[in-house]
Amino acid sequence: MKDYKLGRDYALEQDRIDPLRTFRNRFHIPKNEKGEDLIYMTGNSLGLQPKITADYVNEELEDWAKLGVEGHVQGKHPWLHYHEFLTETMADIVGAKPSEVIVMNTLTANLHFMMVSFYQPTKERYKIIIESDAFPSDKYAVESQLRHHGFDDQEGLILWRPRDGEELLRYEDLEAILKEEGDRIALVLIGGVNYYTGQFFDLKRITELGHQYGCKVGFDCAHGAGNVPLNLHDSGADFAVWCTYKYLNSGPGSLAGCFVHERHGNNPELNRFTGWWSHNKKTRFNMRGAFDMLPGAEGWQLSNPPILSMAAIRASMDEFKAVGFERLREKSIKLTGYFEFLLNNLGDNVIRIITPKNSEERGCQLSIQVKNADKSLHDKLTEKGVISDWREPDVIRCAPTPFYNSFEDVYNLVERLKTILND
Repeated sequence: MKDYKLGRDYALEQDRIDPLRTFRNRFHIPKNEKGEDLIYMTGNSLGLQPKITADYVNEELEDWAKLGVEGHVQGKHPWLHYHEFLTETMADIVGAKPSEVIVMNTLTANLHFMMVSFYQPTKERYKIIIESDAFPSDKYAVESQLRHHGFDDQEGLILWRPRDGEELLRYEDLEAILKEEGDRIALVLIGGVNYYTGQFFDLKRITELGHQYGCKVGFDCAHGAGNVPLNLHDSGADFAVWCTYKYLNSGPGSLAGCFVHERHGNNPELNRFTGWWSHNKKTRFNMRGAFDMLPGAEGWQLSNPPILSMAAIRASMDEFKAVGFERLREKSIKLTGYFEFLLNNLGDNVIRIITPKNSEERGCQLSIQVKNADKSLHDKLTEKGVISDWREPDVIRCAPTPFYNSFEDVYNLVERLKTILND
C-alpha cells in the first residue's frame, strides 16, 4: 500500500477501523512484571492461546472424570470420532477437500509416514531435492530416509540453493536442477514458506515442474498453514504436512496435519504404514477381521489420538471459523506492509529485509538483518518487551500475526528498535 503514514496516530487510527480488532481480546497476551502487554511477534514459533482453549480442554477432562471409557461414545464431543470435528475447518484453511486432510501425530513423524508412501526409490531414481536452508528437521528426516533405503545421505540429497550474494531461491535454478537430474530424482520436498527468509513458494508451479520429470512432490507447510493461502488441492501436490502450534494456535508440541491428494486416497496398492485407526470405522472394534483400509487421508492414521491436544486444536478451529481466513489474510498483508514501511523509514540503510517485497510471495513474517549487529541487538529488544526470534547467523524474525497483533504493536516495536539503534 502507498498510503501508510508515520506516527502513532496513524497506527491508532488503523486499529480503530480494523474490522478484526476485537479478536485480540480473545487471546491471552503475555505480560511483563508490571502487568503490561509484551509485544509478541513470534506466532511463527508458537501461537498465543485462545481464551476458549481452557474451556474446551476442561470439557474433555470433565467427561473423562464423569464417564471414564464411555466418553468415547457418550461425551459431549465423543472421542471416537473427535478428529472429525477438526477436519472441515482445517481443510478450508489449507485449501483442500475434507477427505484429503487428517490431524494426527506430530510434524516430523507425519513427514516420515508420508515418505513411506511417496518416497519409493529405485537404483536409478532415488534422489531427493530440498531447499539448502530447509528447516533442520526436514533435512535430518530426508537424510535418514536415504540411509534407510541404503543410499548415501550426501550423494542422494540435492540442495536447491540461492545464488551467491542472495537469500531467496529462484525457480529457474530448480528447473535447471530437474533438467539435469530429473530422471534420478524421486522426491521434491520443499517448505511451503521458508522458515528463515519467509519466502512463500508457488506450490503449483513447483508441483507441475516436479511432475513433469516424474517426481513425487510434497511440502512442509509448518510456516504456511494458517498464515498464507496454500490451496493444496489445486496445487496438485502429492502430499503436505504441517504443525498446528504456530499460526494455528493449538499449544506447544500439539498434533500436526497431513494432506494427501485425492488421487492417492483410495489406492490400496500405495505403500503405507497402517494401524487400527486406519481400519474401517464400522468394523474397527470387531478385532478379528482382516485389515480394511479407510478411504482418503484418514487411511494414514495409526492410533487413537490424544483428545486433550485435539480439544485445543478444536478451540483454535472455532476461532478461525469465527474470523474467516480470507479476512485474516487481508489484514496480514496490510499489517506486514506497514511493518515493512516503518522499517524502511529508519533511514541510512540500517535495516535489510531479506523476505520478498511482493506480498504474494510472503506471509506475515519479515526476516530482518541490522547493519553491524549481532545477537546482542535481539537481547536488547527482548529487554524492551519485544518477543521476537533470533536465527543464526544474523536474522531477527518478526511475525505480526493478524489474529492478535495490532498496528500499535508494530509501531511500538519499530520505535523501540529505533531507540536501541540510536543509543
